[in-house]
This record gives sequence, structure tokens and C-alpha cells, in this order.
Amino acid sequence: MSGQTDQGPTTGVTPHLRIPDKRAAEAIDWYRRAFEAEEKMRTPADDGERLMHAHVVINNGSVMLHDEFPEYASEPGGKIEGVTLHLQVDDADAWYRRAIDAGATPTMPLSDMFWGDRYGQLRDPFGHAWSIGSTPTSKAD
Repeated sequence: MSGQTDQGPTTGVTPHLRIPDKRAAEAIDWYRRAFEAEEKMRTPADDGERLMHAHVVINNGSVMLHDEFPEYASEPGGKIEGVTLHLQVDDADAWYRRAIDAGATPTMPLSDMFWGDRYGQLRDPFGHAWSIGSTPTSKAD
């Protein structure tokens, strides 16, 4: 990938996920199982309990993440809303099923949509919303 270091991309827009409850390391493992994430780097915090920074690649796109640091945040953590991370993949059924099998919660079942994609949504165990889409297949819901 051009314009990228192990720490993360140097161009474009990259999601940077805040993971609650000191679960960033667990999130990396979950993203490996659910979305075949490739871990590029992780940097522990000085407290030895949290991750200050991590970089993974999912479906050729970078995602950065870290544990919450309420001592540095201007607002407390809480419910995560307002953003959906989208994965455009070769087989939405396989990606959706793998995420559900890994523990994601379905929020919109996969179906063939009016705009031409096979599409569905889910929420990961850390509170983040994901959508998954691909060219429609003949697979049933």
C-alpha cells in the first residue's frame, strides 16, 4: 500500500477506533477472526495495561485503534454511535457469516438491495457498527 507506514497511512482518511474497557488487544484478535485483519503494529501505554496505538489492515484498508484514555479525553467514553465502517468485499455472505460466528450482533440482515449490492449491517463486540456489501449472489438470506 503506498502512502503507509506500520504506524498507519500517511494520506487519506483512516478510521481510528477508541476501544472501551481496556479491550483493544482483544479487539485486534477479534478483527483477525471476523475480518481477517493483519496486525501491522501495536504500542503499549506506559501503564502496561492499555494499548496507546495499534494499526491493522482489513480488506486492504487501514484501521487504527487504541484503548480509552479518559484522563486525556475532553469527553468521557460511552455509547459509540454516528459512524458505520463499510467493507466492500468479494462475498458479503462469507464475510457477514464469519463476523457473526466470531460474535458480532446482526443489526440488518443481508439482502439484495435496490442499489445493486448484497448488503447487511452488524455491531462488533466493542460497540462499532459495520456494514458489509458485495455484488449480489444467488445465495439465499
